[in-house]
Amino acid sequence: MVDPEHDGLSIIRQCELLSVNRSGYYYEPVAEDAETLALMRLMDEIFLDNPCYGSRQMVRHLRRQGHAVGRKRVARLMARMGLAAIYQKPRTSTPHPGHKIYPYLLRDMVIDRPGQVWCSDITYIPMRHGFLYLVAVMDWASRKVLSWRISNTMDAEFCIDTLEDALSRHPRPLIFNTDQGGQFTSPRFTAVLEGAGVKISMDGRGRWMDNVFIERLWRSVKYECIYLHAFETASALRAGLGGWITRYNTQRPHSALGGRTPDEAYFFAPELQPAHAPVATPARGLAA
Repeated sequence: MVDPEHDGLSIIRQCELLSVNRSGYYYEPVAEDAETLALMRLMDEIFLDNPCYGSRQMVRHLRRQGHAVGRKRVARLMARMGLAAIYQKPRTSTPHPGHKIYPYLLRDMVIDRPGQVWCSDITYIPMRHGFLYLVAVMDWASRKVLSWRISNTMDAEFCIDTLEDALSRHPRPLIFNTDQGGQFTSPRFTAVLEGAGVKISMDGRGRWMDNVFIERLWRSVKYECIYLHAFETASALRAGLGGWITRYNTQRPHSALGGRTPDEAYFFAPELQPAHAPVATPARGLAA
């Protein structure tokens, strides 16, 4: 984190070392009004059902429901929420021009035991008077949520905290898969994986199917928890998510797991035993 009182390093130099945009350090977010927050929640619900929608199609959908919105406004809100259409896009740019993009390693790979592949993603979480972001680390084979955090910004810090917490409490994976978001391509994030000896895999641009299981998790958590409760505060949201994720891991059977829960598939199935020993990596920040 940037320390404005640091004697030896200026704020500019600290931002450079942390791969943080200096304008982002000084930026103070402006709260959206109630009407805009309601529109953002509706857009999030529409996008879950129609992940191919870009801003143009989202505008058409909203106007058919009686909302007088323009494309520039919708595009701005979609960018703020982290919503991007899933169609394949030309590889003409990267989310962060200074970050390395790693190849996708899971194509045609048989993933049948914990510890082979973990995946991670960020999603937008609407609240009664605002919104937060949720990041989670999931084991691909068992669908178990290994760690999660909420944050009021989409920076790399809370993603690193979540990753380090997962590595400190579970056997490290062979491969870690994410999209090409700047949080996951950050040198600080990839350095944690490389230091643990984990191979890094990244989806193709716009290829949400490359990380399909965590996309399904987002759909479940929003329709079964977030949209059923109007959480007022971050602490209430954290408690609600904590209860839902615990039930998901311990009580929710999956047909793909032979009717077992994620915890049963991860801890007890003889054919699904962790592939590696845990790595003693200290967790940072508050536990989710």
